Amino acid sequence: MKQHENANRCIACTVDECTHHCSEDYCTLDRILVGTHEYNPTQDQCTDCKSFMRKA
Repeated sequence: MKQHENANRCIACTVDECTHHCSEDYCTLDRILVGTHEYNPTQDQCTDCKSFMRKA
């Protein structure tokens, strides 16, 4: 099965280094977990995709 056939068009993603990234700039997961590394996040840079897995 081609990677773009697994694209979840509800989750846009441009992180090519992630295992779950689809060539069409979408995630292939059914859902993702978004979290933060800050006590009181105030900017988008304070949030993280906790579902990220670096490509081998």
